[in-house]
Amino acid sequence: MVAVPPATDAHDGLPTRPDDPRIEVRRSARRKRTVTARVEGDKVVVLMPAGLRRAEERRLVTDMLAKLARSGKRRGSRSSDAELMTRSRELSRRWLDGSAAPTSVRWVPAMTTRWASCSPGSGEIRISETLRDVPAYVLDYVVVHELAHLVVPGGHPPEFWELVRRYPRTERAMGYLEAYSRVLRSGAGATGGGGPDSPGTSGALGGPDSPGGADGEGMDDLIESGD
Repeated sequence: MVAVPPATDAHDGLPTRPDDPRIEVRRSARRKRTVTARVEGDKVVVLMPAGLRRAEERRLVTDMLAKLARSGKRRGSRSSDAELMTRSRELSRRWLDGSAAPTSVRWVPAMTTRWASCSPGSGEIRISETLRDVPAYVLDYVVVHELAHLVVPGGHPPEFWELVRRYPRTERAMGYLEAYSRVLRSGAGATGGGGPDSPGTSGALGGPDSPGGADGEGMDDLIESGD
């Protein structure tokens, strides 16, 4: 990972210039042609092939910043934690008969090995910033998945998936996340996880439990296995 150098740009919101220090370029020899960008906290991460000329990198970064800006205008203002909580309550009422009652649902900075996490004991749910720009139906699926952990803690038994599958776009969301995961992993090279929960976790989207009993889940946890 190499940060694009110098020149600060005192700009509210997303960076607009390719030399803004809030932009991070991640180069991968495995990535041949595709270039993608995503927002991680207060910075923009651009994933691109290794070996490009400096001028070409700047052009690609500029193009991706423009696309992110257009995407932001189409989506309107980014949802707040309060809006995410409201959305979660509505999803619980609609698909889970209101049986899941989270005490807190909030955005958290992008996590290395998980996309979301849930603490059944405290009723807290955390959603990675990495998922801010996925389609609404995909985010709804992730939220329903985490809400189901509040009703059926202790991993992903059949009754858990029966609950999750009440959400009608589960299969489509799984397909999107599977493809999205491949894109993110190819851009990150050989770094970091995204694997299944470690033994003994109750589940969420990502790796091992975080401190305090929170369960984290990566890609493998969001997709039902054929076992």
